Amino acid sequence: MAKYKNFLGLGIAGNFALHLAQAGELEDFKNIITADEAAPKGMFPFFLPTPAPGSDVPELKAKPMLHNYPLSSEYIKLPNEELNIQAEPEVGLICELEYAADKLVSIKPTYFGAYNDCSIRVAGASKISDKKNWGENTKGLSNSLIAIDNFSAGGVMDNYSIASFLRRGDETHAYGEDVELLGYSYFYEKLLEWMLNQINTQEDFGPLEPLHEYIVACNKPKNAIISIGATRYTEYGEHTFLKKGDEVVIVVYNNKELSAKDVAAKVADKTLNATSSISILAQKVI
Repeated sequence: MAKYKNFLGLGIAGNFALHLAQAGELEDFKNIITADEAAPKGMFPFFLPTPAPGSDVPELKAKPMLHNYPLSSEYIKLPNEELNIQAEPEVGLICELEYAADKLVSIKPTYFGAYNDCSIRVAGASKISDKKNWGENTKGLSNSLIAIDNFSAGGVMDNYSIASFLRRGDETHAYGEDVELLGYSYFYEKLLEWMLNQINTQEDFGPLEPLHEYIVACNKPKNAIISIGATRYTEYGEHTFLKKGDEVVIVVYNNKELSAKDVAAKVADKTLNATSSISILAQKVI
């Protein structure tokens, strides 16, 4: 995971129907006006790489916690406080970024895989990012990523689904619904166009932050990890917070090769392995 320490870390809020309501976050976005009802609510930073010493960049005004490198493929570390923590099963994109002067002009997704946007559930946080990064081992990205041939209809991602599970003791429970990636509200070219505009224009308003300012102050990173939105919880997942000893398992798989039933059975008996067409993230809660 250390290879991503110079990557910008961004996430998308509200890109899958009903998730924000399940997460108790609709109130946070009540004053955010979107282009259409299905549009995501905004983007947030979860990791801002520190510019190299001597870089001629403006002062970064983001909260210092966003410099914590949070990614792990093995663990989720609970905070010391008594707080409710939920896994958030998502698809993460590895992206190349291109700029013209200080403006971001291109986002090119090159790989995708299982991602855990693990979050603190607390009312009254001033920014989305306040819930997203509380130190090392607080976010998850699979080591088994899948190459993207073409981030558009007809490409490899057309045939993929995401599922998630929680192992607690001897039991394995479905944590998030098993859904096709095509179920994302914004996807492919529509998502790329929206992200470019959002990153370049998003202001410091309500739960959102000025991403363009942050990026310039980070000396315009050439790469990013972008999580494109948490999927819906099962009833179990919606009401179950993480405890030490749990294991979160998120699977992004080719639904032409495996059925949802196959995936659930193989996760339950611990026989599902990563392949060139299966991305698995399994994190012990510590």
